[in-house]
Formats: sequence, C-alpha cells, structure tokens
Amino acid sequence: MAGTLSGGKRRGPIVGINVTPMVDVVLVLLVIMMVSATYIVAQSLKVELPKSQSSDEATPIVAQVTIKKDGRTLYGETEVDEKALVVKLREAHAKDQDVSLVLTADRATAHGDVVHVVDLAKLEGISKFAINVESAQ
Repeated sequence: MAGTLSGGKRRGPIVGINVTPMVDVVLVLLVIMMVSATYIVAQSLKVELPKSQSSDEATPIVAQVTIKKDGRTLYGETEVDEKALVVKLREAHAKDQDVSLVLTADRATAHGDVVHVVDLAKLEGISKFAINVESAQ
C-alpha cells in the first residue's frame, strides 16, 4: 500500500525539502566560475572605456602618442620633443578634462621612455591612459 511503513502505519505527507544537495551543486558551480574568471581577467588589459547615453554625442578627445624604437616621439602624426609634447598634452587637457592618452610604443622601446611619457601626462592632469597592443594571435 502506498504511504505505509513496514509496520502498517501511515506516513504523513513530505513537508520539508532537503536542500543540502542543491547547496553542494551551487557551491561547486561557484568555485568553477571563480577559477575560470581569474583566467579571463589575467588575459585582458584594463582599459576604461568612455560611457555614452546615445550614439550622437561627441567623441572624447584622445591624445595619441607614439614612441619609436630609436626614441623619437610623435604626437598624432607629427614628431615632437619633450617640451612640445608637454605643451600638446596640456592643450588636450585644456580642451577636455576627460581626455585619454593612447600610447603606442615599439617593442624595442625602452620601458623608461614609456613610463616617462605616462608621467608627463599625469603631471598635466591626464589620468586615463591606455597602451596600444597588438594581439598575439
């Protein structure tokens, strides 16, 4: 007979659900997600993208600086020395307080040159910058 125990007594309806197996499965999925998320974050560069409410807004000003392997520095497409670069960065920051520096450097460029340009930009009030890279794929 359904609902009877071996002694012939009737059982009451099941009123509680055992959630322990569900919690175990959720915790395993959480651990898998956390482990896989560290690999995704490790393979990306942190870049702060501009936010827009609509597509018709003006694009933010970007200060494009290129450092060649022989040490020459270009602002946009024109070659500049350090003093001229500081003036250009100051002008870009004066036009837009939210200006971003995009720095492109040759692979053979000294690390110190790249850091120096970032430092010059920070001294002029530019706090957002990105380093242009090429995908290895």
